[in-house]
Amino acid sequence: MRIKMLAATIAAGLTLASLGAQAQTAGDSQELAQLRAQLATLQTKVSDLEQKQQAQAQVQAQAPAAPDTLAAWADNTKVNGTMFVDFTNIDQSSNGKKTDASGTGLDVKRFYLSIDHQFNDIWSADLTTDFNYTSVTGETQLFVKKAYLQGAFSKLATVRVGSANMAWIPFVEDWYGYRFVENTLVDREKLGNSADWGLHLLGDNGMFNYQVSAVNGGGYKNPSRSDHVDFEGRVGLQPVKGLMFAVGAYDGDLGKDTQTVSTLHSARRYDAMAAWNRDGLRLGAEWFKADNWKNVTTPATDTASGWSLWGSYDFTSASLFARYDQVKLSKDIDPSLKDTYWNAGVAFPVTKGVRVAVAYKDERLRNDTITDIHTREIGAWGEVKF
Repeated sequence: MRIKMLAATIAAGLTLASLGAQAQTAGDSQELAQLRAQLATLQTKVSDLEQKQQAQAQVQAQAPAAPDTLAAWADNTKVNGTMFVDFTNIDQSSNGKKTDASGTGLDVKRFYLSIDHQFNDIWSADLTTDFNYTSVTGETQLFVKKAYLQGAFSKLATVRVGSANMAWIPFVEDWYGYRFVENTLVDREKLGNSADWGLHLLGDNGMFNYQVSAVNGGGYKNPSRSDHVDFEGRVGLQPVKGLMFAVGAYDGDLGKDTQTVSTLHSARRYDAMAAWNRDGLRLGAEWFKADNWKNVTTPATDTASGWSLWGSYDFTSASLFARYDQVKLSKDIDPSLKDTYWNAGVAFPVTKGVRVAVAYKDERLRNDTITDIHTREIGAWGEVKF
C-alpha cells in the first residue's frame, strides 16, 4: 500500500512538473501556482492516509492479543471428571438385628472434578475437588483433594508440591481396575490415605517406578501441622509389559504429634503387590501389615494384617470380576477379630468413559465375643469419566 502511495505521489509530481514546463512556455504563471497548490494538498492527504493506516495496523496487532492468550490457555488446560455412583440394596445386621444402614437407595460416593494446566514442558498444576456427606451438619460438603504444582524434569524425576496422590493406594487402584465398585484393601480398612499434603518425588520409565512422599500425615482433608512429617515410599518393577511387582512402606505419627498431644508410638505399614494386566485379563494379590495404626496415642500396641486377591476378564461386550479379602484387624488386643469380604459381578461398557457393574458384596466383621456385623449389598455401580 505504501508503494502505491509513493508511486501516486511521484506520478503527480511528474505531471505537475510537465504541466509547469508547459505553463512557463506559455507564460501562464497563474496556472502553475494552482498546480503547485494541488500537489501540496495531495501530499498532505497521502501523509494523513499513511498515518491512519499505521495507527490501524497497530490496533489490529494489539486486538488479537486477548483472544490468542485465552486460546493458548485453553489449549494447555484440561478439565476432567470422575463420578462413582450406585443404586443398591443393603442388608446389614449387628448380632442378628438389622441396623439403620439397611435399605435401598442411590448414592454418589465420589465426584472428582479436576483442572490441569500446563505452563510449559516442565511445569504444570492440578486442582481436584471432591465432596462428601457429613452427619455433623447433615449436608454435603465440597473440599479439595489434590492441589499441587508439578515439575517434570525427566521420566524418573517428577516433583509435586502440595496435596497429591500418595505412593500406595492410587497405584494399586490402577492395577485393580474396579475402584468404582469397591476401595482397595488398605483404603477399605482405613489404614492409609490416598492423598496428603507435602512433598512428593516420583518417576516411571516403564520398567522401574518409585515414589517417596514426605507429608503432614493427616490426609488430604487435614492439612494441619505436627512436630514431625510422615514418610511413605514405593518401588515397583515391571520385568515384562503387564506384570508388576511392588513393595511399599509408611512411617509416621499420622499428624497427631502436636504441642498439646504427644504420640507414644509410630504408625508403620508394610505393603506388597503382584499384579498382571494385559489382553483383558487382570489378576492381582495385595498384602499389608500395619503396626499401631489405631494406637499412636495409646499405651497399648497393636498389629493388623491382611491380604486381597482379585481377578477380571474383559469379553467383547462385558467383563467378569471377583475379589476376596481377609483381614485380622487387632492381633494383639482382640486376636479373634476378623474381617472377611468378597464381591463378584459383571461390568458393561455403556459408552466411552461410562461403565456399569451389576454385583453382589458380602462383608462380615466378627470376633469370638460380642461383635458380629454382617453386611450384604446387591445392585448396580457406575463409573463416569470425562
